[in-house]
Amino acid sequence: MPDCLFCRIVAREIPASIVCETPLTLAFRDIHPIAPTHVLVIPKPHVGTILGLDETQSDVIVALTRTIQDVARLENIQERGFRVVVNNGKDANQAVAHLHYHVLAGRKLGWPPG
Repeated sequence: MPDCLFCRIVAREIPASIVCETPLTLAFRDIHPIAPTHVLVIPKPHVGTILGLDETQSDVIVALTRTIQDVARLENIQERGFRVVVNNGKDANQAVAHLHYHVLAGRKLGWPPG
């Protein structure tokens, strides 16, 4: 989608601090972090929300999970712990209409969130 911020990052039209990349995913630092480690993991193909994924995209789902694991290792947060958040829709504060996973760590994360 040409007007999608994250699609433009994937296309390298907008710069980002990339943490890691696979053929199906991209992980980059959030420009407004809410934790010392705040990395976004996105599918390269445009998917608007988590509801946009279906059984034909199992390769994307697996790639997203593996990229989250890679981010945890690369950021050295796998031992202390981290949180993975997906905001889905307006009421959940999904700011960009492209599926993205927030990987948060580096401080004590409270519960319940929100």
